[in-house]
Amino acid sequence: MAASVPAFISPLMPPSPQSPSPPQIFDRDKLRRRRQAFARHYQDYDFLRARVSSDLETRVADTPRIFETMLELGGADGGLSRTLLGQNRTKSAIVGDTADLFLNAAAAGGLEAVFADEEALPFEPERFDLVVSPLTLHWVNDLPGALVQIRRVLKPDGLFLGALFGAGTLAELRDVMSEAETELTGGLSPRLSPLPGLRDMAGLLQRAGFALPVADRDTVTVRYKTPVALLRDLKGMGERAAFVRGVSRPLPRRVLARAMDLYRARFSDPDGRVRATFEIVHLSGWAPAPGQPQPLKPGSAKASMADAVRRAGKPGSEG
Repeated sequence: MAASVPAFISPLMPPSPQSPSPPQIFDRDKLRRRRQAFARHYQDYDFLRARVSSDLETRVADTPRIFETMLELGGADGGLSRTLLGQNRTKSAIVGDTADLFLNAAAAGGLEAVFADEEALPFEPERFDLVVSPLTLHWVNDLPGALVQIRRVLKPDGLFLGALFGAGTLAELRDVMSEAETELTGGLSPRLSPLPGLRDMAGLLQRAGFALPVADRDTVTVRYKTPVALLRDLKGMGERAAFVRGVSRPLPRRVLARAMDLYRARFSDPDGRVRATFEIVHLSGWAPAPGQPQPLKPGSAKASMADAVRRAGKPGSEG
């Protein structure tokens, strides 16, 4: 890419120096490098993201509205944006990502592409009436703050639809890694990223100021020939743990080998393949606006997320 003709737009504004710094668990520079590596071999490792994008496409289609401007945050090559534009679900779209290769690919496909870090969104308030975020928000250090930023860039009555990995993700790997390290070293060090639970996310949406917040989950089981093949996929997807220096100590080879043995022993199917669970938490929330339907009393909700997304767009409807 020639320096004089950038294929994507640089950040429009830096984070406010007055904002308190959240605890730093994840190394965002390391994450950007890994996302860039993911972009190089995207088609080999996009299967979970493709599933999530298809789900988000369906949820947008369930909303009885045509959106003026959407943001695909963590948009990779902009595939979801192109689909929604082609279906006339939105009139314009911006793809935000942190990997140059993804931004170049989105721009090459005719989309406006903007460098957008989820921890410091470079957009003015009330810019979009739809924000979709497929599988990146589980990597932010300040998830409540990121949700607040998303709500702020939405116009009144704008819709946020997101998806991120939840606490049940890689339960099998967490189990065997913990046991192997405790058995061989007598202690534990963080090996897999902490992930939010379903109830946590519903509360965080409400705390961030979203109206009619809804969270549900999709549990996906992926089978691999060996546990090592799972580790290769996690690396290819850029989903290996990316802790800041000092949070975790190096993993001894003998611990990893013991964990792989335990994995095969406990989580193999009769054909010898092993299982890996991915819990995908889907989020929905609306930017507050006059005349919106009011939420039900706690404990009285009976509608699914699809019902909430579909009904909330109809004036005079009930949540």
